[in-house]
Amino acid sequence: MDWEVHQNPERLVKTFPFANFREALAFAHRVGELAEAKGHHPRLTVEWGRVTVEWWTHSAGGITEKDREMARLTDLLLG
Repeated sequence: MDWEVHQNPERLVKTFPFANFREALAFAHRVGELAEAKGHHPRLTVEWGRVTVEWWTHSAGGITEKDREMARLTDLLLG
């Protein structure tokens, strides 16, 4: 997995590049739909041409297997 691990709190982080804001926003929407379906929600930062997604489990204080699975599913949204 090509996600970075950041600290405070420990979390999986990846920035996805896009050609413009519209594509970035559409991707963020797909991530939001995934989050709602799985009942697990990331931090999303939407900017012109990129979306940063951060997964961690607040109650665990860091990364869990569920976060790794959500990161894997997020990657699949590009396909």
